[in-house]
Amino acid sequence: MTDYLTMTRDAYDTFAETYASEVPARFAKDPVLRSMLSAFAAQVTGPVMEVGCGPGHVTAHLASLGLSVSGTDLSPRMIEVARRTYPDLQFSVASMTALDLADGTLGGLVSWWSLLHLPPDVVPVAFAEFRRVLAPDGLLVVGFAVGDEILRPESAYGHDVTFDAYMRQPKDVEAHLTQSGFAVTATMTIIGPKRPGVVLMAQKQ
Repeated sequence: MTDYLTMTRDAYDTFAETYASEVPARFAKDPVLRSMLSAFAAQVTGPVMEVGCGPGHVTAHLASLGLSVSGTDLSPRMIEVARRTYPDLQFSVASMTALDLADGTLGGLVSWWSLLHLPPDVVPVAFAEFRRVLAPDGLLVVGFAVGDEILRPESAYGHDVTFDAYMRQPKDVEAHLTQSGFAVTATMTIIGPKRPGVVLMAQKQ
């Protein structure tokens, strides 16, 4: 496993319980962000996967919108929490750059701030993998933090951990999507308390 994957997995295994006690509540209080997922749910056909699902709260929200959805995450501990919290849903451990799915399996895929730890040269690899597992005209939703920095915190969620966190510019993400065979169909910008975020919806071409 490459260094960035090991570092990310170990960090999320360490703070999985604390993360699960804080982040889902913030998601539940943000109707603007959830509106893009509602638009996605209204258009997608077929099974959906959330990659980088963490403790499973977004996967569960997608299920509440009537979708046949599963979640996958690099962190085994996060998947343990997700399975415990949402026992009726399916969760698995995997890297988003190597999904255990046949070509054209999914109608939709959601990457909800899960690009955060991917080095810039790995983003096209992930997008190529997303395109591979999507059926023709399949839909993709990608959310990410906006900026130019690369952050390496020494603690998170009350634990001493470290990982690289990559902020991204929307024009760069859109360019990667286009080059990977997607057409961007919708863009949402969120002015957050710390930094802006962007959610893009794109369709496989």
